Amino acid sequence: MPIATPLTELLGIKHPILSAPMDTIAGSRLTRVVSNAGGFGILGGGYGDRARLEAETNELKGFAPFGIGFITWSLAKQPELLDIALDAAPQAIMLSFGDPAPFAPRIKARGARLICQVQSEDMAKQALDAGAEILIAQGTEAGGHGASRTTVDIVPAIVDLAAGRVPVVAAGGIADGRGLAAMMMLGASGVLIGTRFYASVEANGAEEAKQRIRAANGNETVRGVIVDWSRNLLWPAPFTARTLVNDHIRRWTGREIELMQRAGEVAVEYAAARAAGNFEIAAVFAGEAVGLIHDIPPAAEIVERIASEAEQLVAGRRNSAIGAFPSPLVGEGGADAIRAG
Repeated sequence: MPIATPLTELLGIKHPILSAPMDTIAGSRLTRVVSNAGGFGILGGGYGDRARLEAETNELKGFAPFGIGFITWSLAKQPELLDIALDAAPQAIMLSFGDPAPFAPRIKARGARLICQVQSEDMAKQALDAGAEILIAQGTEAGGHGASRTTVDIVPAIVDLAAGRVPVVAAGGIADGRGLAAMMMLGASGVLIGTRFYASVEANGAEEAKQRIRAANGNETVRGVIVDWSRNLLWPAPFTARTLVNDHIRRWTGREIELMQRAGEVAVEYAAARAAGNFEIAAVFAGEAVGLIHDIPPAAEIVERIASEAEQLVAGRRNSAIGAFPSPLVGEGGADAIRAG
């Protein structure tokens, strides 16, 4: 039976599975499919391409449930993009990598829930002060941008800080039902998944990028600044990007100062490679969960696989605990936080 948590109740969804707003990879098609499968699809707002955002949100008007995610520091440069997003009537706006306070009143005034992704306790406090209704605790294993704390560390830390006030969602290194079940053991109400959905039929990424994710193992990703500096994109500290290792990463690892000095030249080369689909130079943003990904199925199948496996694991864990030892799913808030059946 489906797993019910405070997250599923708050968002009105069947499964506690959210798809990450991966820049341009998470388009309206992926968003729709994930939500139709019982999860919660989140459209990627990217770095602020107005025409793309208008086109994608037009595809989602009248659809529910769904969310739209923004890079907060980038949104601050074009705050009018938030109005375009809100005009599509999303059930939630997700903000990551920056102070959500300047945007929170507009989000709440339009009836959308505020989801904030955080990488530390201080960021979580800032988000709660701004009125966040869902916190996403992101570990360093995640693909794309993030910080240095591991998922198994940051999730229970944010769960403890939230103290039941809002649901906490785990992100980073999760690609199957085992990951969802494990995060629930740590107190999370659900998971936000990126890389596994990147390697799906409906994701907007190039087929070669998806195949590289499918073929990679967990040792073939790296977090750093090379990709951002190669496209003249300076992210604020402490955020760096996790990508698959390729020739470009190997070439510049240990030569970052030289890369900065030759930024203009390298940026031209990088842009040309990206346009040509040359992924030995252009990055494939992916997390350490690549080692768990071996196919490129429809996104709906991914949702069902993860949910089904987690349901079986949670139910089995509860059954094995009866008469043996106290179950971590029962006790202070446990029965309310996780209900299977």
